[in-house]
Formats: sequence, C-alpha cells, structure tokens
Amino acid sequence: MCCFSGAAVAAGLPPLVVSPDLVKSRPGRPAGQPPAQSPGTPPLPAQPPAPARPSTTPASPPAAVPPPAGIPAEPAAGAAAAQSAPIAAGATEIRAQQIRGTRAVELVAEGNAELRRDGILLSADRLTYSELTDEARAEGNVLLAQGTDRVEGPRANLKIAEQVGEFEAPQYRFSRRSDPAPGEPVHEISGSGHADVMRFEGENHYRLENATWSTCQADDPDWYIKARDLELDYDREVGVVRGGSVIFQDVPIFWWPWAEFPLVGQRQSGFLAPTVGVSNKAGVDISVPYYWNLAPNYDATFAPRIMGRRGVQLGGEFRYLTPGYRGESRVEWLPRDAVTGEERALGSVQHQQRITPNLYGSLDLNAVSDDQYFEDLSSRLSVASQVNLLREGRLSYVASDWWSASALVQSYQTLSGEDPYRRLPQLLLNANRQDMAAGTVLGFRGEYVQFEHPDSRKPEGSRFTLYPQLSLPFERPGYYVTPKIGVHHTQYALDRDLAGESRSITRSLPIFTLDSGLNFERDTTMFDQQYLQTLEPRIYYVRTPFRNQDDIPVFDTARFDFGFAQIFSENLYAGGDRIADANQVTAAVTSRLIDPGSGAERMRATLGQRYYFDDQRVTLPGEPRRSGRRADMLAAFSGRVTTSSSIDSAWQYNPRDQLTERFNFTVRYQPEFAKALNLGYRYSREVLQDLDLSGQWPLGGGWYGVARVTRSLKENRITETIAGIEYDGGCWVVRSAVHRFATNPDDVTEALFLQLELNGLASVGSSPVNLLKRSVAGYGKINEPVSDRVFGAY
Repeated sequence: MCCFSGAAVAAGLPPLVVSPDLVKSRPGRPAGQPPAQSPGTPPLPAQPPAPARPSTTPASPPAAVPPPAGIPAEPAAGAAAAQSAPIAAGATEIRAQQIRGTRAVELVAEGNAELRRDGILLSADRLTYSELTDEARAEGNVLLAQGTDRVEGPRANLKIAEQVGEFEAPQYRFSRRSDPAPGEPVHEISGSGHADVMRFEGENHYRLENATWSTCQADDPDWYIKARDLELDYDREVGVVRGGSVIFQDVPIFWWPWAEFPLVGQRQSGFLAPTVGVSNKAGVDISVPYYWNLAPNYDATFAPRIMGRRGVQLGGEFRYLTPGYRGESRVEWLPRDAVTGEERALGSVQHQQRITPNLYGSLDLNAVSDDQYFEDLSSRLSVASQVNLLREGRLSYVASDWWSASALVQSYQTLSGEDPYRRLPQLLLNANRQDMAAGTVLGFRGEYVQFEHPDSRKPEGSRFTLYPQLSLPFERPGYYVTPKIGVHHTQYALDRDLAGESRSITRSLPIFTLDSGLNFERDTTMFDQQYLQTLEPRIYYVRTPFRNQDDIPVFDTARFDFGFAQIFSENLYAGGDRIADANQVTAAVTSRLIDPGSGAERMRATLGQRYYFDDQRVTLPGEPRRSGRRADMLAAFSGRVTTSSSIDSAWQYNPRDQLTERFNFTVRYQPEFAKALNLGYRYSREVLQDLDLSGQWPLGGGWYGVARVTRSLKENRITETIAGIEYDGGCWVVRSAVHRFATNPDDVTEALFLQLELNGLASVGSSPVNLLKRSVAGYGKINEPVSDRVFGAY
C-alpha cells in the first residue's frame, strides 16, 4: 500500500497512474477487494475494464482536449517524461496540484485536477476517485470530454468504466458524423444544450431533466427543443422527447407530448414536419406526413393532404433497395374533388431487378384518373405540362461487351394530343465487334416489333428489321478515315394498312458512309494565358439510293431536330419507317482552346453545313420536299470568357432565304457559390421568341434574393415568373418563393412556397428548393441539405 498524507505538487512529481487491476477485481476475488500484493512485487498485467455495454456508434478519431484553466500548456521538467509516455489501456492517470489519500482505496486530487482513461478526460477543481468502485466525484468547474463530446457543470458523479452516473446543471455538446446516402456528402452534426440534471446510463446513453437541444452553435440559440424529459441515444442516433416543444426565436411553434427525432440526420420513424403551401388551383395546401423506417433498406411514407379548394387527399409511398433489386411505389387518392365533383387518383410503380448476372428487368407503370390531374393538383410546371405517362416492362440480356438483347412491352396514357402506338412486344439485338479480320468492325441491329393502336382507323402490324454493317477504321496521329457499308432490310406484315387491308411490304437499302477528319494543334497565348489550340476539320459523306416508301405506314418515325448531331447522321428520320434517300456531304470545322496544365476545355467554336447532290424524294406524310443544294448553316460557341463568366450560343442560318431559323444565347456570371446571374434569349422563326432573366445574389446580412422572369416577345406576355427571398440564420434557413406560370394565356397557375428549415432537425412548410434548382442556373442551396423524406407535396 502507498499512502499520501501530504501535498504532491504536480511540478515536482510525475502523474499518478493507477493500474487497471486496482480498478477492476480479478476472477476468483470478491468484487471490491484489493489484490493481495506484497511490497516489491511487480505490478500485475494491465487488463482494461470491459465496457458496460457494446457501442454501435462509429468511433470518431480522438480530438485533442485543451487542459482546464490553470494547468500550464507545457509540462514541468520533472513530469515531462511521464506525460509523454503512453499509459496502458484501461489504466487511470490522475494529475493535480495536490493529491492525497490511500492508494487502491480513495484518492483526493485538488487544484486543476485531471483524470484520464482510454480517451476520457474528467477535470475539476476537486476530484475524489475511489479505486474500489471505480467511481469519481468531481466538484467545481467540472469538464467531461471524450473525443469531440464535452459536458460542463458544477458537480458530477461518474463510474468511469460503466459510464453510469449523474451530472448537475450540465452544459453539453455532442458531435457525430453523418452516414449519408450514396452521392451525398459526409458532414458533422453537433447538438448542444443545457439541463437541470444529466444521468449517464451507459456508453452513448444520456437522460436529461428540463433540458434543451439544438444544432445552433451560439449560447443563446435561435431555435431549440425544450423538454421535460430528454433521452439521447447515440447508439440508435435517436433523441426521445417527453413533454417537449420546439422554440424558434423565443416563440413555441410545436408542442410534442412524445416524439423521436434524429440526432445525426438519419431516417427515423415518426411524424415529419408538415408542409404548407398556397396555390390558386388547390387553395391552402397542408400535408402532415408520417415516415415509417421499416428497415435500413426499405421505408414507407403516408401523407394525408388537405386542399382548401379540393378536399382531403390520401397518399403513400413505399421504397426498397437490395443488392439485387430496387424500386418505389406511390399512390394518391382524392375521394371527391370539391371543384369537379369527381374521384381522382394517381398510381405509380418503378422497379429494377438483376435476375441473373447477365439478365436485368425493369417495370415502369404510371396512371392517373383523368387528363387534368397534374394541371389541377400540381404547382410545378414540369409536372403540370406532362403529355404522356409511360407504362413499360423491359428485359435486358448483356452476354458480353460486344452484344446485347432486350425485350420490351410499352404503352402510354395520353393526357393531351394523339395517342402513340403501343409496342406489344419489341425485341432488339445489338452487336458491335471490334476484333474482326483486317481491322474491320462489325455492327448489327436487329428488331422485331408489333405495333397496336386503340384507334381502329389506324394501321397496325409488325416490323422486322435486319441492319448489318461493316466498317474499316483507319486512324493515324493527326487524321482518320472510316468507310462503312451496310444493308438495311425491313419487312412489314400489316394486319391492316391505310386502306384497312392486310398485306406484306419488303424494303432493302444499301447505305454507305465515309467519315474523315484532321487534327491540328498549336500553342497560343490568349487572355495573357498559355493554351493549346486545335483545328479539327471533318467531312462526312452519305449515299443511300431512293426507294418509294409511300405505302409504308408511320408507326414510330419522326424527323430529327436539325442540329450538329443530325447533320452527322446517316438518316434524316428517327425510327425505322422511313430511310431517307441521300447523296450528300457535311463539312464542319471545330476549334478548341485547352488548358495545357489541366486538360480542361476553355472554349469551343464550331461551324458546319450540309450539301446535297440530289433532290429529296422520301418524305413523311404532309412533309414538304427539300429544295436547294445547301442545308442551313450551323454555328455554335461555348466557353468560359473569364473565371466567372461563360457564354453558350447556337445559330441556325438559312442561306437560301437569308433568314435566321433559330438562335439561342445564354450568358452566365457566377463569381462564387450562391452568386449567379443569367441572361438567355431563344428564337425560333414563327414559333417562339423568349427572353429569360434569372439569378441568385446575396443582399447582405444573411439575406439572399432569387428570381426568374421569362417573357414571350412573340406573344407579348410573361409566361413564367419566380420571385423568392432566403435568409441564412446559421443553424436555420427560411425561404419564400412565389411561382406563376401559364401553359397558355387562359390557364394560369400561381403558387406560394414558404419553408422554415431547422438544420439537423426538420423543415416546416413547402420547399421551393427543387423549383429554384431547376429554374435558376447556378442556384446554390445556402445551407447543408436535410434529407427530404416527403415525396409528394405539389
């Protein structure tokens, strides 16, 4: 035994290290009885005490804990060696200005006292440690720190190994790293507050009386949870509130008799914060979702929705994810629309599955009760303007890296316009084999599809296509030449043609193309910077003979939109019902500026035009024949003019009539995050002429403005307007936005979004974030994202 009856001054003695065996009794010895050890016997091997319960919280790297007030930053010379030497796992190190008591019984440390064990620091003005019970009593300026967690207060009793005890009037702060979903960033979430009493109930478990909790950093937080009884379980990463409320700017906004909330932003079963919005179509729009975290890989959300003008809608969503399959299902049901008097509903199922290592399947089914469902019940332009809802099942087989096959059944629910054909079924076989004889490349596309249409006046039937191709790429540094020849064979078996009769049609066409290009490079200086400039001319020739195809029905074919992708394609049409006759050449040149250090492209300019040697003869029904030998000229420019400014433009010019057919121009100024200004102009002759202004900009004092205005110069009216304002309070954000859009002059939709987002806890109201991201290029969310578990607030 070693007794201390006088003062042990820290500056002259090394710290006192208590062996783990003096803290935890050995097997075969009654608990609490000190080991029988005669003087001179070496210390027993260090055995760390077993924890009271296993921890499932990921271990954070230990953080450096600053010494309590009064302890010098640099140790005295006599204690330097002892301080730098690591202590055994489970051993207890005690430091103080004075230490007295009886070794292996009870020690009293006074004056900037510290107790350390396995990453735990307990410091106080006075500290009493009982080795028999492994209990520490701390008084005066008490600090308990472990990793990034800190608890401070006037008094505490704690059993170190079991982490069981009590802390009076604590102020606390706990930090954990999030476990984000794939693609989301990892971020640290800290919660802090104060209480009358904190009870330690094992590692990572705390229960508090008359407590607060907030993610705000300040001592006087803008928002916090106030609870009569608060339980923090960092194993499950869940907080439990009993008799609690949410206080925002000293005003209670929620009252909870009982509730659970996530401590680290993870999914947690329970009621989510309500969403509230206003629109002229639905009126006041309130939804109170309930989230059910069934398992780590599947969950469900139930979202009743009250619309002032429409009535009560019931909705739900179910999601699942496994290594072999994933998907989600959604349903909405409005028993009676107060405006139309009708029952209205929506159903949606998406499923993807890996059936075998080479066989994949997917299902995508969508339906609504009526054509005006989205227009009446949505406040989002992208949803309200939907035309067709897909219904599709697909199987895909990928046997190797050079061929694949698929089977498809597909139809649509048409909300406006003409019904497209159904594919019942479509079978595809695609191949591209590189390692053929003499360097040739074999390409193949095979298709069988059965077309059906609900209109009995429309032709129906099947189409069988074989398109083998053989190319010979010849590539050398600085140039390439690729000739290709193929035979496009198509056979139709029509159940009814344009005259309502059954018949068979066969079409075979050889197609020859020659693609060639040059690549020149030089070093140049521009904008006082060194660049690698390229000059890349390209010539593309196509020869396809004429075949009369007027008797072939049009099942899935339309003319490609004219652009750079189309002028370098072998057919004017998408789909297989028309193969355009062609004897034409396309010439284009591209120049790029490339940063030689990073390889990033700084600017790109392209100019191209197609030239015809023969008149057009194959057309779609009602399509005028092309006249003239030259197609429209295409030009494009894109690039970063300065480090914060970029331009993107495209021009289609008709040299025959000396008219601009289309012109798009966009300029963006974005010097940093959440600062963006955009100006856009779109012109299509006799179709549209739009001017678009949008941006996000800080207004000062944490305020940000965001807006977008789209005006149709052709119709002399504003087609879409967004005006919003945001405020970043540090640990909370408030957003407000007004959205007005008109799909036509007589049908205007107006909606109001208002959201309060409490970082790390929840958001209240209807979120305009997705609307702003989609509508304002360069928009930046001004705080860290909170997982949006609500699926359907229109």
